[in-house]
Amino acid sequence: MGFNPQREDWHRPFLVYLMGPGVGDESVFEAEHADEPEVEAILGFRPTHAVNVSAYCNREIDHVATALLTAAVMDVIGGVAKVELLDGQASVVAGFPGVRGIADDDWMALGTAEFLRAWAAYPAFRLVK
Repeated sequence: MGFNPQREDWHRPFLVYLMGPGVGDESVFEAEHADEPEVEAILGFRPTHAVNVSAYCNREIDHVATALLTAAVMDVIGGVAKVELLDGQASVVAGFPGVRGIADDDWMALGTAEFLRAWAAYPAFRLVK
C-alpha cells in the first residue's frame, strides 16, 4: 500500500515537551518526580529536567515510533529514559544493552537510547499507555 495523506490512519501526532527549572512548568516536573528516590539511587544523581515524548495513537507502530523518537532525542541531548513497564516486562528488559536499572518494584526501567532501540526491536515490545 502506498502513502496516501488523505487517509486518517497515516497521521501520527506526537507531543514532545521539556520541563524542569527554567523550562516549562517547574511545578509539574517537581510533582512528577517527587517520589522517585530509586531513580536517584540507580543513577547516582537527581535528574533536573525531563523531556516527555507521547504518542496520541495506540497501535504497535505508535509504540515503536515513540521509543525510536525518544532514542533520537536522547542522541541529541543525552540523558536516561524512564520507561513504565507492564507486568512481566522487567525480567525481559533487564538483560538488554543500555539498561541502567530496574526500579519501583519492577514497574520502571531506566536506560540509554541503546536500551530503547533494543527493546523496540523485541517481538513482544509494548509501552504502557
